[in-house]
Amino acid sequence: MMWEYTVPAVAAVLAVVAGELFWLRTGLFRRPAYWLSMGIVFAFQVPVDGWLTKSSAPIVLYAPQMMTGLRAPWDIPVEDFLFGFALITTTLLLWERHRRKPEVR
Repeated sequence: MMWEYTVPAVAAVLAVVAGELFWLRTGLFRRPAYWLSMGIVFAFQVPVDGWLTKSSAPIVLYAPQMMTGLRAPWDIPVEDFLFGFALITTTLLLWERHRRKPEVR
């Protein structure tokens, strides 16, 4: 059953994208700086998460029945990338929303 990890990971991505497109509308997804920052985040996530989840000597163990079993470089579960995208993007979207909000006095 993938309800424990995969479904929430996909739901988080869909919620963040829908939140930007239909509610926040910051234009973040159209900015090259956003995609560059995501590249930087994933460049750091790959070696760290890869070291933590490598099949040969894992530090973090996942219940196989809770995930798809798909793994990207160095045995990283794809769900980790989905959660990473959702967490970082949510933070940046809220930052942008707060930055653009007029100050009330």
